[in-house]
Amino acid sequence: MPVTSGDLRSFEYAAGRAAEAIASAKSALVISHIDADGIAAGSIASLALGRLGIGHSVIFEKKITEEVVNKINSSTEDIVWVCDLGSGYLSEFRKDGLVITDHHVPDTRSKRRQATLDDFSAVYHVNPHCFGMDGSIEISGSGSTYMVAKKLDPRNIDMAYLALIGAVGDFQDSRESGMISLNRTIVDEAVRAGDIVTEKDLRLFGRETRNLVQFLQYSSDPELPGLSNSGQSCVKFFSQLGIDLNFGGRPRSWNDLTPPEKKRATEKLLKMLGNPTDAKHLYGEVYTLPRFEPGSGLRDAKEFATILNSCGRYEDAETGMRICCGDRTALEDAERNRTEHRRNISAAISYVKDNHLIRESRFVQYFDAGDQIKETVVGIVAGMMLNSDGCKKWLPIIAFADAEDGVKVSARADRALVDRGLNLSAVMKKAAELVGGFGGGHSVAAGATIPPEKKEEFLEIVEDLVSCQVI
Repeated sequence: MPVTSGDLRSFEYAAGRAAEAIASAKSALVISHIDADGIAAGSIASLALGRLGIGHSVIFEKKITEEVVNKINSSTEDIVWVCDLGSGYLSEFRKDGLVITDHHVPDTRSKRRQATLDDFSAVYHVNPHCFGMDGSIEISGSGSTYMVAKKLDPRNIDMAYLALIGAVGDFQDSRESGMISLNRTIVDEAVRAGDIVTEKDLRLFGRETRNLVQFLQYSSDPELPGLSNSGQSCVKFFSQLGIDLNFGGRPRSWNDLTPPEKKRATEKLLKMLGNPTDAKHLYGEVYTLPRFEPGSGLRDAKEFATILNSCGRYEDAETGMRICCGDRTALEDAERNRTEHRRNISAAISYVKDNHLIRESRFVQYFDAGDQIKETVVGIVAGMMLNSDGCKKWLPIIAFADAEDGVKVSARADRALVDRGLNLSAVMKKAAELVGGFGGGHSVAAGATIPPEKKEEFLEIVEDLVSCQVI
């Protein structure tokens, strides 16, 4: 039994009810989010429906819009299964046979709408927040979807590794440097199924695919003193430890090192950090997927999640789902997405830094990227900026980027601020509504869409709301 303060029994009951509704359907529509968690969730739903012989289609969406709401409400399918989306818009839905497996903060207005039988619609809502759990660290959208899939058929335990990838993509292991609560249960099930191997190791990105120099040079969370952003220093670091950078005519990756080599390098890195918090972020639990070839980009959970994210951010979530569903030929297409993703993220960070875009007030810091950074990646850029030396970790960061339907807002905060009372989901939701927009998300990461002419007013409201939470 996982350690949680929530009502696990009721959560599992809700998953069971949703599974019963799905199992009785003859047709279904799956709508899922475009990030790694959403792609993993949509893949789990599709695989589960396929095994039951239920005809279905899958659509990926950036967010819930009026068009998406209409699509759901007008659907003629027996079941509409919304994954990693939907909880924040419950009051807008009128569709009978609606299943929502999500982990974002729910729309509290839905209960008021369904106060009478005339207004009631059959919604099967599986969300940890409804049962006293934290959807930002205890279970993700793909995890909630997996819980339903497991109720549909216990053999669907072979999808546990996909739920883990989704959770890793949503950084649910960041706070404790490993998975907790229901995520822990999912890890254990994936291990028993032979799909995941856990171990203690450096938690930096690129254990499989980056050469040793890049592995340390590109580290930003945490920053490695004297090594981050300095390839020459990284070369010297390994040389002093007697670790060869190449073997057999090719560069070595971190996972190419022998256990004694890893031990020497890890001990030295931990001594260099000094800060216990940074050390905790650097070293902890990592997840290897033995079914995939070394160096493929799919063998490490972080790298797998990044591939899915890169697909979704460049309007190719379907390729990510093909990978999740076992199509190895999709990896080549995904690699092109990943290459473009890396290039755009690097360019975006340089743009913010080179143009000195970060502005600071008393309780927040922010930047406006305009049309220079894609709205689909501005949240990633905000998170990476927060962990760089150009920002202050004790202030939440707010990022703006132009979008077709207004201005996209992404907010990120250090977990220590959340522990002090900050809830970015509530801040984004309230501030956006007050300026005629909409928003929500998690306590540590949230977003909104607002009218272009309301940015200054929005910032003022955010400043007030944050000040009330953290003082």
